[in-house]
Amino acid sequence: MSEALLSLRGVRKAYGAVEAVRGVDLDIGAGEVLALCGDNGAGKSSLVKVIAGAQAASSGTMTLRGREVAFHSPEDALRGGIATIYQDLALAPRMSIAENVFLGSELTRGPLGLPFPRLLDRRRMMTEALGYLQRLNPALTDMARPVEGLSGGQRQAVAIARALRWKAELVIMDEPTAALGVRETAQVLDLIRRLRGEGRAVLLVSHSMADVCAVATRVAIMKAGHKVIDRTVAGLDPDMLAHMIMTGQGTEVAPAG
Repeated sequence: MSEALLSLRGVRKAYGAVEAVRGVDLDIGAGEVLALCGDNGAGKSSLVKVIAGAQAASSGTMTLRGREVAFHSPEDALRGGIATIYQDLALAPRMSIAENVFLGSELTRGPLGLPFPRLLDRRRMMTEALGYLQRLNPALTDMARPVEGLSGGQRQAVAIARALRWKAELVIMDEPTAALGVRETAQVLDLIRRLRGEGRAVLLVSHSMADVCAVATRVAIMKAGHKVIDRTVAGLDPDMLAHMIMTGQGTEVAPAG
């Protein structure tokens, strides 16, 4: 792998006497899909919260594009180019696609520096939202459509479009296909491939071994707070991967590149 976009060295996260993450080293390169796997309680969620800025590491370092960073909030991470899409997607169902894409960063129009309020630039928001969605799901063309009428796969596209709006270089996706049907799961996996095709990195947290084998380039497996396996996905099938997660054992392979 070429120079990492994000690197973690010796990252630990403790909650009082309970150490959830125990000295994890991890590299994520631009244009790769790294799957983070492990049983419940393995430390995945705590590690993701550190990367996403939701919680501070107890010790260790994190570097982004070669510079050490310490995020104090998810907003810090987002400004740094790391966007997290949680399982609930954090969408406003009664608002339109365009309004959700620009939620928290709405575009306005009107003279600057004057005392009266500026107006929402809805036309520009519609146009730009369409541009983001066309890169992800060309079938979504009506940006005024309320999100509550969209399928699960389409909602994922809206959430990812919002990440693109923030110019995210690393997109963390937490169980993106949970509770989705076969067709919608295929749509989400295609979205991940499109992100990789644009040169963005994806950190995929998933319990679906089939999804991991379908789209990931590398897999990191955690057990009891430790990273026990870090290898390419090449040559793995879902059964092999499930066995590795259960036992914490497998043939170590250096990351590709």
